[in-house]
Amino acid sequence: MTRTFAAFLLAAALLAGQAEARDAAHDHKVAVAPQYDTTHVYVAPEDVDRFVASFTATFGGKSTKQVVATVTPTPSSTTSQLIQTPVGTVSLFGFKTPIPYPFGAERTGYLVTDIDAAVAAARAAGAAVIVQTFPDPIGRDAVIQWPGGVNMQLYWHTTKPDYAPFATVPENRVYVSPDSVEAFVGGFRRFSQGRVVSDEPRAPGVEIGRPGDTYRRLRLTSEFGRLTVLVTDGHLPYPYGHETTGYEVADLADTLAKAQASGASVLVAPYSAGDRNAAMVRFPGGYVAEIHASGAAAQ
Repeated sequence: MTRTFAAFLLAAALLAGQAEARDAAHDHKVAVAPQYDTTHVYVAPEDVDRFVASFTATFGGKSTKQVVATVTPTPSSTTSQLIQTPVGTVSLFGFKTPIPYPFGAERTGYLVTDIDAAVAAARAAGAAVIVQTFPDPIGRDAVIQWPGGVNMQLYWHTTKPDYAPFATVPENRVYVSPDSVEAFVGGFRRFSQGRVVSDEPRAPGVEIGRPGDTYRRLRLTSEFGRLTVLVTDGHLPYPYGHETTGYEVADLADTLAKAQASGASVLVAPYSAGDRNAAMVRFPGGYVAEIHASGAAAQ
């Protein structure tokens, strides 16, 4: 056997091993269920209680007991609590110290079945691991970034949690450019083992604050829940692009009345678009959310 041929065989074996690793990561189910996935919300410590009161008054539900902890791999201190409602869950942080980079930019926390397998699956699907796996007070975490600059946190609990399913599953709202949409959607779909429910090339522009225009909108579903991808040129009026989650409610007018009565502001008045009526709301502390009613409730 020549040295060149031996090198060729070694390279082929290495490539085959890498392919097998990618396939194994892809085949491993890492999602748990939508009720274990949270929106990460950061507010100033003095706004924490006002946010909790307004969010639960708007959507119902309750907060877990507030604790003070270090939830980053480097020294920091934050209040931390989980706000569980029938339409979505928030992981709320009120940092008492400066927030270590890149925390604060991750939009969601996804519970996974195995943190090491999930990180491997994310890498195999095209994500970069921007914060390597680290321990937290109740488990292990990592932060990943998808093409288009979409940051997400993955987490695993030492003691398996047990939460009731949502009444309606919230949607993770992701804004990306036409340059990165295919890489993002392909990668996330592979990682989540999800599917594209709809791909509308001419969705109504009123959904992104531009009545009269159209844009591309994709909707995906997986065991992580719902994900809506808004493909834009970046010419977005405030507050579009600031919201990370859309919450589905039974009665939009009633929900907005509760929000305003509890200190939230309606930034975008209700409008009709496609299969929903929707509005944009800013809660105390600055968190912006899309709220919508679908189907018969949107008539």
